[in-house]
Amino acid sequence: MAMEKTFNAAEAESRLYEKWEDAGAFKAGANAKPGAETFSIMIPPPNVTGSLHMGHAFNNTLQDILVRWHRMRGFDTLWQPGQDHAGIATQMVVERKLAAENQPSRAELGREKFLEKVWEWKEQSGDTIINQLKRLGATCDWSRNAFTMDDNFQHAVRKVFVDMYNKGLIYKGKRLVNWDPHFETAISDLEVENIEVAGHMWHFKYPLAGGETYEYVEKDEDGNVTLRETRDYISIATTRPETMLGDGAVAVHPDDARYAPIVGKLCEIPVGPKEQRRLIPIITDEYPDMNFGSGAVKITGAHDFNDYQVAKRNDIPLYSLMDTKGAMRADGLAYADAAAQAQAIAEGGDAPADVTEINLVPEEYRGLDRFEARKKVIADITAEGLAVMTTETTKDEDGNEQEVQVPFVENKPVMQPFGDRSKVVIEPMLTDQWFVDTAQIVEPALEAVRNGDTQILPEANAKVYFHWLENIEPWCISRQLWWGHQVPVWYDDEGNEYCAATEEEAIELAGGKSLTRDPDVLDTWFSSGLWPIGTLGWPNDTEELKKYFPTDVLITGFDIIFFWVARMMMMQLSVVDQIPFHTVYVHALVRDEKGKKMSKSVGNVIDPLDTIDEFGADAVRFTLTAMAAMGRDLKLSTSRIQGYRNFGTKLWNAARFAEMNDCVPSKDFDPTAVKQTVNRWIIGEAAKARVEFDASLANYRFNDAANGLYFFTWGKVCDWFVEFAKPLLNSDDAEIVAETRATMAWVIDQCLVLLHPIMPFITEELWGSITARDKMLIHADWPTYGEDLIDEDADREMNWVIGLIEGIRSIRAEMRVPAGAKLPMLQIELDAKYQGALSRNEALILKLARIESIAAVDALPKGCVTIAVPGGTFALPIADIIDLEAEEARLTKALGKVEKEFGGLNGRLNNPKFVASAPEAVVEESRARLAELEEEATKLKAAKQRLAELA
Repeated sequence: MAMEKTFNAAEAESRLYEKWEDAGAFKAGANAKPGAETFSIMIPPPNVTGSLHMGHAFNNTLQDILVRWHRMRGFDTLWQPGQDHAGIATQMVVERKLAAENQPSRAELGREKFLEKVWEWKEQSGDTIINQLKRLGATCDWSRNAFTMDDNFQHAVRKVFVDMYNKGLIYKGKRLVNWDPHFETAISDLEVENIEVAGHMWHFKYPLAGGETYEYVEKDEDGNVTLRETRDYISIATTRPETMLGDGAVAVHPDDARYAPIVGKLCEIPVGPKEQRRLIPIITDEYPDMNFGSGAVKITGAHDFNDYQVAKRNDIPLYSLMDTKGAMRADGLAYADAAAQAQAIAEGGDAPADVTEINLVPEEYRGLDRFEARKKVIADITAEGLAVMTTETTKDEDGNEQEVQVPFVENKPVMQPFGDRSKVVIEPMLTDQWFVDTAQIVEPALEAVRNGDTQILPEANAKVYFHWLENIEPWCISRQLWWGHQVPVWYDDEGNEYCAATEEEAIELAGGKSLTRDPDVLDTWFSSGLWPIGTLGWPNDTEELKKYFPTDVLITGFDIIFFWVARMMMMQLSVVDQIPFHTVYVHALVRDEKGKKMSKSVGNVIDPLDTIDEFGADAVRFTLTAMAAMGRDLKLSTSRIQGYRNFGTKLWNAARFAEMNDCVPSKDFDPTAVKQTVNRWIIGEAAKARVEFDASLANYRFNDAANGLYFFTWGKVCDWFVEFAKPLLNSDDAEIVAETRATMAWVIDQCLVLLHPIMPFITEELWGSITARDKMLIHADWPTYGEDLIDEDADREMNWVIGLIEGIRSIRAEMRVPAGAKLPMLQIELDAKYQGALSRNEALILKLARIESIAAVDALPKGCVTIAVPGGTFALPIADIIDLEAEEARLTKALGKVEKEFGGLNGRLNNPKFVASAPEAVVEESRARLAELEEEATKLKAAKQRLAELA
């Protein structure tokens, strides 16, 4: 049956994928040769709530290419799929669903009933992203699909927690964490979005205790005094006045001479009941910047990460001001008692082990939202005259200018942390949480990368890895949620802890006491940190674990190097004393065509499913692969995807050409036995393409692999070989026809095999359409031919012919020779070895370059443009065919326009202010345009030079 005229991706993709699945083509070990090496990849588990975005499409395309490539080479291959339970994201989705359906809320349902609802949702909607990955062509072993809340995974997580707890690697403690007041839970740094917003910095006076004074002196860079005055206060600046209520100290730099007279003295927090104002010490620390603001900073250790470190270094107590919803606390001691206790601590008394009861929020602020409290604090301090004032010129009712004193407030942008899902401002909060003492398990993970057991590519990302791990803090692994792995710790009535895998074991440890389980769940990164071993059946000693662990390559985004990659390294080395993978390939972001990050709010998101619907999965996959230059963000546009769809069409048309010329693959074809130069040449080109593709993929140069095949398939096969083969296919010599048909069929097959890992659907469809096969392309044998198939003489001859034809075509285009005009060509000189090449291929050259004749001459007439090729020179007499004056005018005008734009753009890029202030995407776009203009100018100058030759 004849092939269809075009490839119907929408119809073929689902049919072919179903055929692969029915054949078990993706299962672990499918197509493995006897005694084969293993190759295993773990999918970075997408959230069970997730849907396919372009980052997923990019990441999984690269994985699928490696998996298909290894599977065709006969490796025992496993691509392990699965999903992460995504604690906070899933809980949010289900809570919103309950609200939308007017069902009882989470609180009304209670923990057990709510978790039933989550599992119901998971069963109904949890496979969404699996089905979308199938649309992309991902060949995971879906029969092994894992979930981080599977029974075995829960068993693994509990076992690791208990073992680490018993070794002293996990403990409960009070530390500062990112707190989401909407979800009322700690969250990881990865779940915090730092966004620049319009902010304010207020300047306030902290009066010195007992009305003390000192001489405040400011000097310029040369040491000249610019300000000298007597002060009875120290000035601080803050963007968060509501946290002043919990200050434990004011810090200045030890080298700051302005404050040397008052270091060690006490100052008063200027807010709260006047008679109960707290006094706090003025201390020195390296943290304050002498050149920023007043150089003095308030230290509120329970509500700022930098302040927390200063407080810990200087034994400053940490006073919590807010409840779990971000409102000012209304619990604990009455303010008068709390302030008295805090004052005693500030004056040298010992702080109690637990200062939780000490609530330093004055009565009139208690229960207020933190931002309402901020307004009240500012108003109260200003009303008391303790705001730093500045002079401002205004106009009265009659329009006369007058100077007035107003509070000194700096309006400036600030980076504010928001919950990536709740969209509320995150509060640094001092809470009781479970922590992993990462300092005890980090060294093997560092050493594994240092010594090369695990390689991180591109190497620049290893610096990020080292930076995080060499400065690692204890890892907060508890979350105040209901959905997730519940902490396996129980408490008796006295608060004693019992850590065990089951409640029965905990009760046994407690001597039969009645126990209550810790309500917290574990950070999803704790469970996903066990992904490589957990998915293979650990802690059971499974055959899969023995065979496929350690895995080979991890392909992941740069944004989770610390959050996932580093934690997997630490956890696997801590738990099973093995690295989880030998290579980490870190890919960059997929951005829009202007280099901007894709964002729904900006409206520049390219949806992979929409593009698959429009252009087919192969075009999307090839585009992402061709642009996957290591370490460089992709700038994606639908026009690029459309272009690679056209590439698929070109391949399809070449296969149809072969079919129409009775080119059918033969098992008996021997590529080393062909005689015709054209056939020997294209076989050598296929060999080069195979060698270059394998070398590129082995080194994770995905873009080189794709672009090499594009150049071979479109450039060499579809453009040149199809044309070169036409005379041979029409030959009167039956042997030449038969050889060329067999070569054409073989070459098309090689295109399909080599392209299959990147473009699986169209290649599989063609593979089955061309002839009956023993097996599908997905399991076809990967070729091993190489340099042995390259015929140097044929290679030299045909590439010389191509170079000559391209040179002629280039001149015709540059000189705007009419497309239909056939030109004579003059031969000035030519080496003997190339004379044969010219003679043997003269008919091709005449036809493909639109030349009417080739004549050897001793000297060139006027009006010729020369073409230099290896071993000789040719010329085209074109002066009488084009209007020289009009062409000169056109080129001069075009060059002037290009040079003007180039000059303006070059000047802008050489301006440091522009480069520093313009968005990065704009600067990159300008540089790219400058390169385009430079190339265009070079071509126009070359064309003008050719015109000059004609004159």
